[in-house]
Amino acid sequence: MQFKERKRILMFPRLAVMALIFVFPPLACPAGAHDARIEVAGLLGDKAVLVIDGKQKILRTGEATPEGVKLIAVEAEGVTLEIDGARDYYPLGEAGIGTNFDVSANTVERVYRDSSGMFRAAGSINGYPVNFLVDTGASIVAMNSVQAKRLGIHYLLDGVATVVSTASGKVPAYNVRLDNVAVGRIKLTGIEAVVIEGSHPEEVLLGMSFLGRLNVKNENEVMMLETKF
Repeated sequence: MQFKERKRILMFPRLAVMALIFVFPPLACPAGAHDARIEVAGLLGDKAVLVIDGKQKILRTGEATPEGVKLIAVEAEGVTLEIDGARDYYPLGEAGIGTNFDVSANTVERVYRDSSGMFRAAGSINGYPVNFLVDTGASIVAMNSVQAKRLGIHYLLDGVATVVSTASGKVPAYNVRLDNVAVGRIKLTGIEAVVIEGSHPEEVLLGMSFLGRLNVKNENEVMMLETKF
């Protein structure tokens, strides 16, 4: 079988940062469109771990979520929060309702920096589980040929032959299109990817062919991924 050859060099700079994604099952929400279920899941000195409508958020005293929930004080057995100018006390481990909370229609997932200083995210490719290495410097989702075979990607039949540049020099690769890629509750279809012959990269790189279709914000210890519509 002959393949169409296309010379293309993809640069993958040294990865700078990566983290662990925490995906929590959705909590029951009240009927009101502007009501949100808020639970205090943990207290860490001047920080609090909140779960708001099933989404984990770690706030330091004085910080606020993008939706407008502000941490006023961390106390011995709970926290004081401010929502739209109204302050209330929320005990540790108990759920409360923030009636002025404006729930965003967009899906948001937060990826936290791990102990190695990297961002890693649990997700899937074509329904198969994958641990991603988040790499905003990579132009495309990338994986090695061993990983592609495990994921059932028929890159030799369906891919377009190309060449990529790695730390070991130029190596053969295949451009493919993935049916779907998911991180947490965010799932996108028709994602461009590259399969590189050999055992590198060691982890599946979540590059800009996926990230570029989201709003991505890096806030030092957390990377926020949000659907655009």
